[in-house]
Amino acid sequence: MDPEAHLQSPKSKEKKKKHKVKYFDASIKMVKKNPQKNLPILGYTASGFDPFLNPESNNIGLYRHQEKEKRVELVVKPKGFEVDYVGTSYSGETAIGGMGSCGLLVLNKKTQLLNFVPVTANKTFRLLPLARASQISDKEPATPTIIESAEVKRQKEYELTDLYGTKDAKKKKNKAMKLRMNQDTGDAEEVDQIIEEEKMDNAALASSSSDTTRDVPPHNLSATTPEEAYLLDKIILKGEWDYVNDVLELLQAGQELKPDIYPSFVCNRFHKLVLSKDEAKKRKLAGILSYISHLVNFKNWNSLDGSSSSKHRKPPPRILSQKFTKMFIDSDKNRLADDKIGSLIGYVLVLTLFVDEFETDFTDISKDLKMSTLTIRPYFENLGCRFKRQKNVTLATLPIPLTFPTIRKKRRRGNK
Repeated sequence: MDPEAHLQSPKSKEKKKKHKVKYFDASIKMVKKNPQKNLPILGYTASGFDPFLNPESNNIGLYRHQEKEKRVELVVKPKGFEVDYVGTSYSGETAIGGMGSCGLLVLNKKTQLLNFVPVTANKTFRLLPLARASQISDKEPATPTIIESAEVKRQKEYELTDLYGTKDAKKKKNKAMKLRMNQDTGDAEEVDQIIEEEKMDNAALASSSSDTTRDVPPHNLSATTPEEAYLLDKIILKGEWDYVNDVLELLQAGQELKPDIYPSFVCNRFHKLVLSKDEAKKRKLAGILSYISHLVNFKNWNSLDGSSSSKHRKPPPRILSQKFTKMFIDSDKNRLADDKIGSLIGYVLVLTLFVDEFETDFTDISKDLKMSTLTIRPYFENLGCRFKRQKNVTLATLPIPLTFPTIRKKRRRGNK
């Protein structure tokens, strides 16, 4: 008899029987990635607590960033606890990365099949306890994920080139931007077609000033209200409104305007769109703000100091670029014509009057046009504006009836 047999209790013998492992042969099946199906995501906790102990009582959600769609958060909210378990794809161990690949093995005892499934992005999420309602929303965002267009990606490349590129790289970038603005003659034909399709308001134009030396935007001297003094439908043509909806799209997506892309005047008036409840007025105001942005950027790009001096880098649509080129560019010098700079500034200032209901603080638009408040005042006066002080701020206003200052000619003094 074994001398140690009498030392083993019956319970220990039962435990040994229970821990007997049953071996069987299993075939391995590799599950390939299917672009039409989502791969599984792994989450684990560093502590001994298992939030998945009772799966039915847990609220598990996967959240994706609206702009940076590669940023993902796995959130487990167990009922009866004051904390949530959160794992992210952009912080902690996941952000460090690794050389290995992750997979999930699932054994089916009945079929004796061992399925090997790759894990999405070869990453696992380390779930860390966080105070509930700390930075995680209970619902998926209502706004869908915004996928950047090729034009937006190209614009970001231009910005990186300006910041970190060599002189040769910047020169190539500038040439590429000008080629993109001048290419595709079909756009020019479309601009001509839009202009031809516009029906001229003969009654308004008959009363419009015929003084071409002043070179102000289309206007109506017989107007009885400031809104009728300048003809907005002749400044922004009917067919152009479809190309100035970028500001409205950002508003609908819940995003803010970036000051490195849009002029400060446009950014400072963005709140008016948020507060507006009339959809028609909101769409009209957003289009005017977008048009101002394109005019300011076009002016800065084509100034004597070239595009490198422009702070804002958002290129105008090709249709508007073709129109602005015809109106303001000296084709021989390939820059703004000296006698058209005042006309371009006039178009910008008139649109700012529409935005601010014909009483505008011109401090920010002066900086956008790279001018001082003193040098921009004559341009407002040339449009028939007057000035008033309100709360230590000078405002440009548009009185009715619309009148222009007389152009004084210098007299030559004869020799005595």
